[in-house]
Amino acid sequence: MSKAENKTRPTGQAIADFIASVEPPAKQEDARALDHLFRDVTGFEPVMWGPSIIGYGRYHYRYDSGREGDFLATGFSPRKARHSIYIMPGYADYGDILARLGKHKMGKSCLYVNKLADIDLDVLADLIRAGLRDLDKTWPVQPG
Repeated sequence: MSKAENKTRPTGQAIADFIASVEPPAKQEDARALDHLFRDVTGFEPVMWGPSIIGYGRYHYRYDSGREGDFLATGFSPRKARHSIYIMPGYADYGDILARLGKHKMGKSCLYVNKLADIDLDVLADLIRAGLRDLDKTWPVQPG
């Protein structure tokens, strides 16, 4: 079966330019801190995915249905209301880590944080590592 095109794909946008455009200034500072954290934890250079997601690493998936494609392994988007942090395997198995994280909300594979001051960045680093490790067991993670 042919690869279906994901709506969210890598772009050529420069990370520094994107972060410089983030408003308000406090959200921009948080985005710089998240970029630094993700680079340190993953060892990957970031790539813009779509207009607003900064991704670190990628993986190729192939479902039983035959659908396959490539997607970011982990990353974040500094949205106006809150940061969206993407850990692709989801958070079902990370209750112990999440209990130590601080103030957050969850989606299926997305963590929502209003501001970095609300969470423990060392715990977020643990969560990123755990997510990449679990993702790599199913679909090998590669540099972006």
